[in-house]
Amino acid sequence: MKKKWLAVISICSLLLGAGGTYAGMTWLVPYWQTTAKESPQESSGLSIGAELDKVAQAYELIRNAYVNEVDEKQLIQGAIQGMIGTLKDPYSVYMDADTAESFEDSLDSSFDGIGAHIAIEEGKLIIVSPIKNAPAEKAGLKAKDQIIKIDGENVEGLDINEASLKIRGEKGSVVKLEVVRRGLAEPITFSVTRDEVPILTVFSDVKQEKGGKIGYIEITSFAKGTARDFKTELQKLEEQQIAGLIIDVRGNPGGMLISVEEILGELVTGKKPIVQIEERNGNKKPYYSGLKKRKPYPISVLIDEGSASASEILASALEEIEGYALIGEKTFGKGTVQQPIPLDDGSNIKLTVFKWLTPDGNWIHGKGIEPTTEVKQPSYFYTQSLPIEETLSKDMNNEKVKIAQEMLKGLGYGPGRTDGYFDEQTERAVKAFQTIEKIDVTGELTVDVAQKLEESVIRAIQDEKNDIQLQVALKTILK
Repeated sequence: MKKKWLAVISICSLLLGAGGTYAGMTWLVPYWQTTAKESPQESSGLSIGAELDKVAQAYELIRNAYVNEVDEKQLIQGAIQGMIGTLKDPYSVYMDADTAESFEDSLDSSFDGIGAHIAIEEGKLIIVSPIKNAPAEKAGLKAKDQIIKIDGENVEGLDINEASLKIRGEKGSVVKLEVVRRGLAEPITFSVTRDEVPILTVFSDVKQEKGGKIGYIEITSFAKGTARDFKTELQKLEEQQIAGLIIDVRGNPGGMLISVEEILGELVTGKKPIVQIEERNGNKKPYYSGLKKRKPYPISVLIDEGSASASEILASALEEIEGYALIGEKTFGKGTVQQPIPLDDGSNIKLTVFKWLTPDGNWIHGKGIEPTTEVKQPSYFYTQSLPIEETLSKDMNNEKVKIAQEMLKGLGYGPGRTDGYFDEQTERAVKAFQTIEKIDVTGELTVDVAQKLEESVIRAIQDEKNDIQLQVALKTILK
């Protein structure tokens, strides 16, 4: 059903799935409120009729005189995409009818795909964050990975929706992504098997620290039902008399504004706005919490470079309104608002129409939010997978050896160097690993040994005792 006056505003990246793309932060507003006060003629001094006549002339010329037959629909879409392209804004895109329908469908509670949020940053197709336990995360893809090829085809020139269409697919099918990762000299390729990705967004637990109970809530995205689930889990934690609360939005790429607004309504008072929306003319509209009294316990927030959009709204509000601590690493930095506006044929244009500002009026776009306590994870948290095709042995020197050395070092096997040269100390470290794992002690990294090494690293990462950011939060929240 076509919406005549309601439009969805989105802030964030896109989520890859067979159902299409997933809008980040969304809320409903009357469409007329988003339009500029002055008409295009008044603002530019141009005659719109004359300018559009020029476009029509170009269309007819190409349609009738070009050496080959042309698709009229593609000409129109190309004209729209060309106009949007002149904006040089990676978040403003045109979606044809099929993509627009998928955009709506993907707001469901599950989808088939790889489970990774993507965006275009400075012309580069990057992963904002993989979804927890989704195929992308299991394959080893990480936040800030730059995708350069999809199934062997270069991604240069693709907009966000075209890239999404190429990556998404049916459950059980495989997509190959070639990515560039910071710190590595050569690209690496991941084969990701698509699967059903349920959108479960709230996970809670109680941590014991210094004899007290600390509540822990992880929010993986701000989707439909997230605020409801957050309130339910928070109530359960409070019934256990928690002495503090840790909210984890690491790797959370954003979601629906109404969701983060309702969550903040439980956590911050109304002495400052939760967020401010700035229009093109500079006018700002603040959104406030109705909470009169802050929580009787301290709150800390875990953030990293995969925390974007609505996650940044939550983090900035908790810090700037109530002075709560942000622990971890600098966030992604996305401070613009997009609105998908439906067109007559079912297509739409997702256009950047606003900026959003923190409670104190800061625009974090392209900058991110600095933590109040910066904490980096152990180095092996940042290593990638180790898919090797040949045995790694003494005197070899390549990127795969470097990755293996970093893994061995993180696990405590002491390879000595981590520059990619397989020396005697690295060989001894491999032998020590093989001894502990009760496999043939050869000092060589075969495909099977590399797989076991990678599995050991994954287990270490999943052990919360090794999560330094969480441990710092637990030890400091009650001070």
